[in-house]
Amino acid sequence: MALSRAERERISDNRLKIRSVSNSLAHLDPSKIADFEAIQDCLEDAEKNLAGALEGSETPGGSKPEN
Repeated sequence: MALSRAERERISDNRLKIRSVSNSLAHLDPSKIADFEAIQDCLEDAEKNLAGALEGSETPGGSKPEN
């Protein structure tokens, strides 16, 4: 499915936010946060899904649509 440029930008922005949260959590004591591992897994899955959405929006020639 082709994504518009604005949609790709929103997805990219959200990927960066997810990475930022993941990096912030890395500096916290996991014993002080309930379900810490589940949170990390969720963030990783979300990042992978968003990356897949961006990859799936590329045209067969490897370039991104111009809309």
